[in-house]
Amino acid sequence: MSGVEELNENANGLTPSTVQMLEFHNGLSMAHILSVIAEIGVADQVTDGPLGVEELAKRTGTNADALYRVLRAVASKGVFAEVSPRTFGLTPLAATLRSNVDGSMRDVFRLQGQLCMLDAYAAIGHSVRTGEPAFEHVHGTTLFSYLTARPELSELFSSAMGNSARQIQRPVIDAYDLSDVRRLIDIGGAHGHLVAAILSRYPTMKGVVFDLPHVVPGAAGVLAKAGVADRAEMVGGDYLRAVPAQGDAYTISHVLHQVSDAEAVTVLTNIRKVMAPAGRVLVVDPVIPEGDLPHPGKFMDITMLMLTQGRDRTKAELVDLFEQADLRHVETVALSAPSSIVVAMAA
Repeated sequence: MSGVEELNENANGLTPSTVQMLEFHNGLSMAHILSVIAEIGVADQVTDGPLGVEELAKRTGTNADALYRVLRAVASKGVFAEVSPRTFGLTPLAATLRSNVDGSMRDVFRLQGQLCMLDAYAAIGHSVRTGEPAFEHVHGTTLFSYLTARPELSELFSSAMGNSARQIQRPVIDAYDLSDVRRLIDIGGAHGHLVAAILSRYPTMKGVVFDLPHVVPGAAGVLAKAGVADRAEMVGGDYLRAVPAQGDAYTISHVLHQVSDAEAVTVLTNIRKVMAPAGRVLVVDPVIPEGDLPHPGKFMDITMLMLTQGRDRTKAELVDLFEQADLRHVETVALSAPSSIVVAMAA
């Protein structure tokens, strides 16, 4: 059916294209609502069972009528369920907004709702026109410099990255055999979730969480809770300057997509200089498919455009980075998560 025929057939109502575009338009309010719901902690309040909106409003310090209206809206998309009039309970989608549970995405949504992020998203037109990060245009400094000056926001950012890391750590561990690795070094390892999960799987392996000096202490509790603190080190530093030496495997999870191509080559080169002779580099990032195939990484790439000098890359682009760092691509392992493992060794 041609576009004209479709319009004529639907002259008395909205065309399917219009309906879909309205859904896209409503995505903005959905994102904002979910950020607020995550911030006030609604999901944590209904963990033990449904509650009426008046009680929820008391517990969250909100207006009952306004809270009802936003919960009604997201419940129409399966986030919470109105189990009886003005009473809401968890759904599988809403359960991801709980705190401190497997699969939690609460801090991801809380971070998305921070004013500094919203202002940067609103200025994404600057990125489209110039190719430069909207965040720097709005705030006058880089994302990571901004975070360093604001410890509470930095903690939220690290926690949100931990939420994301936990979504991919199980697929990574299940998809790639590390049984021959004695010493694993996680570059940009933040609070150590990936190292904790890997060391839990491999009881003879030792690991290193490597990140900025003000970030890496946050790994102590994660490693201790996992029972692997006696086999793990926490090392502070800057991966653009140097990285810990003699790793049999170096994991770089959702780090390279935060930096420019030149910085990515620097990171990979720093690893190449000091890794064990038969060492491997495991880049865990979205790998963008060619053409117009749908992939979550294509939208994550827009976040990178807005926030950083980085980008999500195709397989060919990652292979090119490897070659510039005197590494060779060995294999790419697709995960059940949106990311893949791209493996390289010394050339």
